[in-house]
Amino acid sequence: MKDEAVAVKPIRSLEDALNRCQTLGMRLSRQRRFILELLWQAQEHLSAREIYDRLNHQGKAIGHTSVYQNLEALSTQGIIECIERSDGRLYGNISDSHSHVNCLDTNQIMDVHVELPEELIEQLEKQTGVRITEYRIDFYGYRSVPARSPADTLATTAPAQIERSDRTDVSF
Repeated sequence: MKDEAVAVKPIRSLEDALNRCQTLGMRLSRQRRFILELLWQAQEHLSAREIYDRLNHQGKAIGHTSVYQNLEALSTQGIIECIERSDGRLYGNISDSHSHVNCLDTNQIMDVHVELPEELIEQLEKQTGVRITEYRIDFYGYRSVPARSPADTLATTAPAQIERSDRTDVSF
């Protein structure tokens, strides 16, 4: 008998994650549901401690051990994403293939979608002899200067021409 690869539907939603748990025979405990719901609502990468704190703050009583055990089980089965960092692990939902921008001064990780030019992918395939079907890129940088709005940019280039107020609109 041949081993045949079974196509596995990608996890793109909380419902998909819950279904994958059931398909794998994982028990859908109250705590496991809480963790999955939080990760799909938060749309950011969180440490186990942050998950514990947020759930308990919401009145969803869950212990440290339960959080750690569930995160380990869910990440091992590929239901959630686990990012290893020097200061610990961060967990997030898996919505689709994506890359990360790692802000080194805030320790924030942002999901971004990057599409490489087809020519670059073809060049990499020729160099390696590997047909690339998916990729992920990690970017690292500093947010030493807060992101500037278009109004701020205009204010620094032509300060006498702009009237600024507490409102979000800008008059010319």
